[in-house]
Amino acid sequence: MSRLAGRWRVLFVEEPVRCDGPAWLEVREVAPQLQVLVPHTPVAAPGFHDDQLAALQTLLDARLRAERLHADVAWLYTPMALPLVNSVQPDCIVYDCMDELSAFKNAPRQLRQRESALLKSAAVVLTGGPSLYEARRDLHPNVVCLPSAVDEAHFDLSRRGRSAADLAEAAEAGRLQGHLPGPRLGFFGVIDERFDASLVAALADAHPEWSIVMVGPVVKIDPASLPQRPNLHWLGMQPYERLPHLLAG
Repeated sequence: MSRLAGRWRVLFVEEPVRCDGPAWLEVREVAPQLQVLVPHTPVAAPGFHDDQLAALQTLLDARLRAERLHADVAWLYTPMALPLVNSVQPDCIVYDCMDELSAFKNAPRQLRQRESALLKSAAVVLTGGPSLYEARRDLHPNVVCLPSAVDEAHFDLSRRGRSAADLAEAAEAGRLQGHLPGPRLGFFGVIDERFDASLVAALADAHPEWSIVMVGPVVKIDPASLPQRPNLHWLGMQPYERLPHLLAG
């Protein structure tokens, strides 16, 4: 989105955050022409649940009117946000399918139906990997496979300047894992209900000489259910700026 903001103004609408009192919209300027909008609502329902839509619609409409903006493109990461597009009336809809959301724990029952509607209205469907592409290639005339990747410039430490902040992140990465014997195997990503804990435990047991470093937030599962081994290390969520230095180790 920061790349797109080089040519267009981008408003990135995050999922709502629970608050007490009336709904309000937090606006963060994160880059030139790139704003992150964070709705705060008193509604307990998670994400773009139907119970959230009225408050979200009001906040989004007010923001667009105040800024006198017309939406050229509505870019959706989840079909659940499709009802919000109606009042925006964009010239084009992009469906960015980065996960099989229906397989997630507590997935909304309307998800599949809403995705069917989104596939009918989207101009292009982007899929974050081969399996997502194969599952949708026959459902839309313009499906593009974008396999998982990284920002090369961010992760290529040889091409980056050694700023004070960068040196501090390198030092913290060393503190977190520098004492662990090699070889080190690393995993970066969300650890949730899709995570194969028994496989990781079996790997740790089969190779006690390996240090297995797991980096990422634990969500929707009990952290106490994760396997514990002397050579299995759970570092939790880490800043994006620190990941290249963890990877280097």
